[in-house]
Amino acid sequence: MFLARVEGAIVATKKDPSMSGRKMLLLRPQLVDDKDPTKFRPGANTIVAVDSVGAGIGEMVMFTQGSSARLAPGMKDAPVDAVIIGIVDSVDVLGKQIFSAKSQG
Repeated sequence: MFLARVEGAIVATKKDPSMSGRKMLLLRPQLVDDKDPTKFRPGANTIVAVDSVGAGIGEMVMFTQGSSARLAPGMKDAPVDAVIIGIVDSVDVLGKQIFSAKSQG
């Protein structure tokens, strides 16, 4: 599992039929900064992920990739490589809270 911030939404009117009705979001992975573990640094890449939990733009989410993504409910026969599996409430690193959804709003 990985952490990411939802940066946008993807709309594709023509797609594999098994993807019909699935919400797709654009994610930016979030990494604990190795120089300052009290904050995150954004990853260099972006990922398109299927939303299985009702996430929204700006939220911090947990996602999984690869064969684990198809283990999410309803994804077994879908051609997906990334699925959002949770919306993050808080993150603690080395005993210090570095993210709280309550303070983001």
